[in-house]
Amino acid sequence: MAGRESQRYGGCVQKLRLDVWSDIACPWCYIGKRHLEQALETFEHKDEVEVVWRAYELDPSAPKQRTEVTSNVERLAKKYRVPEAQAIAMIDRVIGAGTAAGLDLKLHATKSGNTFDAHRVLHWALEHGKQDVLKERMMKAYMTEGVVISDLDVLVALAKDVGLDEAEARAVVDSDRYTADVRADEDLARELGITGVPFFVLANKIGVSGAQPVETMKQVLEKAWAERVQLEPFAEGAACGPDGCA
Repeated sequence: MAGRESQRYGGCVQKLRLDVWSDIACPWCYIGKRHLEQALETFEHKDEVEVVWRAYELDPSAPKQRTEVTSNVERLAKKYRVPEAQAIAMIDRVIGAGTAAGLDLKLHATKSGNTFDAHRVLHWALEHGKQDVLKERMMKAYMTEGVVISDLDVLVALAKDVGLDEAEARAVVDSDRYTADVRADEDLARELGITGVPFFVLANKIGVSGAQPVETMKQVLEKAWAERVQLEPFAEGAACGPDGCA
């Protein structure tokens, strides 16, 4: 898996790496994110967990913005070939699960569109230590506020909301920067056999599929922590560093 686990050498402890494949337009991903956060609240080593959000497009062929006048209920009924009443029940079930997780999902009013550019911006935010807060802001904007997440002006505004530089955000969305990073995430998802999200990979070896309950995520965190790679302490010797050799 791409990326090296961060290290805290003082106690010879490596952070627990947690890679999460998800899409902004995925309500179960939002619910899974909240369940993970709730599990981390009582996890003894939460400060040693490093979460990285990986790109996954549920519908790579989606247009920037849909122009047809079709409700989410109608679109869902057509996609799964079910009556509209059943489609409404499907949406309401997810809304109910979101409510239980503390989320206010307004899925009947979401405006679907392509999420590729949003994933590019998230890769940029990772470099500035703002990926998690921007992921949260994007999901809330899409699933609660009803914004068009494929709109480049919206992406710039959301980046600004979490303290990222507005001009640099504009430069990112107006370019093709981080395209290769998004494609790499998607290629790795295929290599790992990921066909649905959210999908969590802990310590590069433990895979968890779906928005699991909080208690399940707690158990997985404990297991991954117990099995993480540890650095063996050894005697210090002469070495070179940024300030010279000693």
